[in-house]
Amino acid sequence: MSHWRLRFPTDTLHRAGLGSLLLLLLLLVSGSCTETVNFLTYEEEALGTSIGVLSDHILFNSQREVPGQFRLIKFNSSLIQMQEGDGQLTVGDAGLDLERLCGQAFDVVSFWQERFRLVHVEVEVKDINHHAPRFPRAQIPVEVSEGAVVGTRIPLEVPVDGDVGANGLQSVRLAEPHSPFRVELQTRADGAQCADLVLLQELDRESQAAYNLELVAQDGGRPPRSATAALSVRVLDANDHSPAFPQGAVAEVELAEDAPVGSLLLDLDAADPDEGPNGDVVFAFGSRTPPEARRLFRLDPRSGRLTLAGPVDYERQDTYELDVRAQDRGPGPRAATCKVIVRIRDVSDNAPDIAITPLAAPGAPVASPFAAATAALGVADATSSTGPGTPEAGAISLVSEGTARESLVALVSTSDRDSGANGQVRCALYGHEHFRLQPAYAGSYLVVTAGSLDRERIAEYNLTLVAEDRGAPPLRTVRPYLVRVSDENDNEPLFTRPVYEVSVRENNPPGAYLATVAARDPDLGRNGQVTYRLLEAEVGRAGGAVSTYVSLDPVTGELHARRCFDREELAELRLGLEALDGGSPPLRGRAVVRLHVEDQNDHAPRLVTPPLVSDSAQAPLPRDAPLGYLLTRLQARDADQDLNAELTYIQLRSACDPGALALHPATGELSLQCRLSPQPADPLTAAVVVRDGGRPAR
Repeated sequence: MSHWRLRFPTDTLHRAGLGSLLLLLLLLVSGSCTETVNFLTYEEEALGTSIGVLSDHILFNSQREVPGQFRLIKFNSSLIQMQEGDGQLTVGDAGLDLERLCGQAFDVVSFWQERFRLVHVEVEVKDINHHAPRFPRAQIPVEVSEGAVVGTRIPLEVPVDGDVGANGLQSVRLAEPHSPFRVELQTRADGAQCADLVLLQELDRESQAAYNLELVAQDGGRPPRSATAALSVRVLDANDHSPAFPQGAVAEVELAEDAPVGSLLLDLDAADPDEGPNGDVVFAFGSRTPPEARRLFRLDPRSGRLTLAGPVDYERQDTYELDVRAQDRGPGPRAATCKVIVRIRDVSDNAPDIAITPLAAPGAPVASPFAAATAALGVADATSSTGPGTPEAGAISLVSEGTARESLVALVSTSDRDSGANGQVRCALYGHEHFRLQPAYAGSYLVVTAGSLDRERIAEYNLTLVAEDRGAPPLRTVRPYLVRVSDENDNEPLFTRPVYEVSVRENNPPGAYLATVAARDPDLGRNGQVTYRLLEAEVGRAGGAVSTYVSLDPVTGELHARRCFDREELAELRLGLEALDGGSPPLRGRAVVRLHVEDQNDHAPRLVTPPLVSDSAQAPLPRDAPLGYLLTRLQARDADQDLNAELTYIQLRSACDPGALALHPATGELSLQCRLSPQPADPLTAAVVVRDGGRPAR
């Protein structure tokens, strides 16, 4: 319970921090000094409750001289009533309510035997906390700009509390502990209270546009009373963002020169995250955009769509650079620029031209590569209409099959009247891999030999030259080109493969067929007749000759076995073969035969661990051996390989209980599967078979 002291002098009352009720009673006592009398009562006491008796506290010259009359002057007797005889103060009809006592005043005059004394009476009224704070509204809307600086104060409506002093309003706060705001309650110089919402950190409307908070008002009573209200803070947009182009500061677009008017080049669509006019973007060409570009291209000021407004010509201008400005419509408008580079793409409408200049007239051999190059470049006989260096519609070249690789055959020149990629010509030679095109200089190529030529195999090469520009779609020109070849013995025999992989099962009979090798010589006549021979070498650890193992037919190329092979002694045999043609001097080619001896299941498994004595072995077994005790691990070996050497361990029978011992089929581990009797027993015996994976198994 809080104590309030209310003063009621002749001036107007006002509510202050002391909260007391001072009743000033003027007792006029002649020749006396003023004295003060204090009384105590509580707020909302019942009507007629006695507050105090003035005559008990006021005496004149002696204790026997008690004032006989008291009078209140200019005071509302509905609050406090006084008996004039003894000065008894009681609660009036209106009762003592601190919240209603503001603005009251009174005077008191007392007479006794023509003497008077001025008595100052103070009545202290103690307040009762019977009012809770109350917000004017349950929903309090507040607006703040996102550009407000930290420390900005926004006035709030102050809650009302009917109590005074400590029981009155003491604090206003936010229920949310982590908010960008706080509430400060202050008392002004005139005693009135005010509340401000204080900004603690910068706001960003684009991140959060509103805050829904709860205000809590609390008085100082015991126990305290409180009230809540919803505080809705709306963050107002500030023009703090510039428009942004999704393409960035530079955008490139390609436009075909035959694109129709109205074609869409680019949708710039700059975005501004602000709202209202701050986010409303308009587009326009920048001051540096040339008039020609403004005539050919149109920019929609609202949508930012860039379209073609007039026909463009690649040959006239192939690139345009436009400056586009996007600006919002907020106060202090913000802007962004984007450079749009429009590249005009040429349209191909001319096919390439091909000119073929043979190195010699039909039937005339080429003397040397140097002479061929000189003729191709027009240095010698270039003016002759029938000699080398003269382009012909049906061009023919004559080349010896003994011509070295990279020898020149003809000069090919290409051209295209288009420009750019449409005028760039790529030329290709088709027909045979023995010839290829070699770039010489811009638009010109040399036809050169890319391999050995053989007139007996191919007397003529019908080649095709294809020139194609890089337009879309590309245009091409096709020209036939004939190359005739004269004969020489210039091809060596070539085996069908450099390495032959041959397999034979071991224990084969002598003379068994192994394989047939073949070599081809594209020459004709004796130059193309091939014979075979076996290259001698030592084989195996004994160092025997390879011819004692196999034989080779010199004409057919058939290989036969001369002996029975044993894989365990010789797993692979490497043979060197040679093929010779009938030329003079003969040309030869070589190949390798790798003879693999395949395994047969001709070896039975052999038990190596534990060692056997008369096909049996012993293993110790402790009497107290636990379940799963490992007696021994059987290990066997098989000289064969692969499946023939994959071993399986099998337990046939046991002299003890059938389940006493267990044998793992893969690892050969023999383990105990039952507990032994405490009394000694006969040895545990088991018959074991090791079997390989051959077919049939051994």
